[in-house]
Amino acid sequence: MIQLYSTLSRRKETFQPIAEGKVGIYVCGMTVYDYCHLGHARVLVAFDVVTRYLRHRGYDVHYVRNITDIDDKILDRARENGEDFRALTDRMIAAMHEDEGALGVLRPTEEPRATETIDEMVAMIETLVEKGHAYQGDNGDVYFAVSSFDGYGKLSRKKLEDLVAGARVDVVEAKASPADFVLWKAAKPGEVSWPSPWGEGRPGWHIECSAMSRSHLGRTFDIHGGGPDLMFPHHENEIAQSECAHEQPFVNYWMHAGAVRVNHEKMSKSLGNFFTIRDILQEHDPEVVRYFLIASHYRSQIDYTPDSLAEAKGALMKFYQALDGIEPETDPAETEYDSRFMEAMDDDFNTVEATAELHALTGELNRARRNGDEAEAARLAGVLKRLGAVLGVLERAPSDFLQGGTGDLTPERIEELIEARSRAKKAKDFAEADRIRDELLEQGIVLEDSREGTTWRRE
Repeated sequence: MIQLYSTLSRRKETFQPIAEGKVGIYVCGMTVYDYCHLGHARVLVAFDVVTRYLRHRGYDVHYVRNITDIDDKILDRARENGEDFRALTDRMIAAMHEDEGALGVLRPTEEPRATETIDEMVAMIETLVEKGHAYQGDNGDVYFAVSSFDGYGKLSRKKLEDLVAGARVDVVEAKASPADFVLWKAAKPGEVSWPSPWGEGRPGWHIECSAMSRSHLGRTFDIHGGGPDLMFPHHENEIAQSECAHEQPFVNYWMHAGAVRVNHEKMSKSLGNFFTIRDILQEHDPEVVRYFLIASHYRSQIDYTPDSLAEAKGALMKFYQALDGIEPETDPAETEYDSRFMEAMDDDFNTVEATAELHALTGELNRARRNGDEAEAARLAGVLKRLGAVLGVLERAPSDFLQGGTGDLTPERIEELIEARSRAKKAKDFAEADRIRDELLEQGIVLEDSREGTTWRRE
């Protein structure tokens, strides 16, 4: 049985889906006014691994990840760019898909946009108003009355009285309480808007996810995930408005990925340590970045440093070197490595222990190769590929990884230099052969000689 840590209960619980054999997951997606950054990559990869593993265990997973394509930041950025907000969001969505594809993140089952779900949001707000949980202020905005929900704060462990006491002095006067949050924003002159019973306007951020998750997964579903910064107020507000509207539990298990730091500091544009995914992928192999993200437990805080990326690259190098030159057996029988891998992943998706099994398996694969046991090596290589695929790694040809990279030398030029070195060795010009080897090494190309000839890889 899978043990899953739920943020709501602050403990591991035995995972029991609502419908046997099926899992409904909703993860808060991007607000698409800019390129995705490293923190987004953490969430994308974390829940991609969760989804891949649940499917590996035989579950039919319905994975929904929304897109927020209407928001103050979007409208402000579009205004700055002098473009229609739809042109901006379409461009950023395309870029997001490129980034997640590079990282090996599978597309969700459904990817609803906020602008496509306005009617559902309006209907949910109407229900909240009718039930006395929401009201329209003097400024035309519609607010959720936090005091109407006794369970407010149960996810974040925050107390309503503390939130009210700590509220800023310059709160919106139209609110009945400083803790209340907006469900519907009245449109300003010239601003994009949609019709509603309260006048032209657009939805608040929090109501979007409640309406989209209900539309695609129902009133109660299995797992809700997101980044650590969303627990409060976004997820807390989702719970309040959804449970007040539907009068039943909203989500059974809450999952939050850990934060990302850069060289032991919080990632921030003001500190100059803010990286978009595409910034990082210009310098590093996407699979190295993915492995860095899965090498730590999804709930842990991770630190992005040159050393951590070097460790991730070294680990992948060992895997691919072990696989190089072998034709893996197709669908080999399950092994003790499969069992221990699944035991690790069943324990709240513990990728730290799961990747340790990949390393142990690689050690045995290398022993089989040294002993000349080709059949055993092929069997173990098949197991390694199978388990790696569950984590979204080791799905390339070994030569693609070992000879890939961002170096200036093309593979064709490297092969030319290797041939020149071979000719020098045959002519007993060992000084020239050593010079070519050193020249390649200076540019990050490592040569490996064997009876079969010379192969190469990038450091």
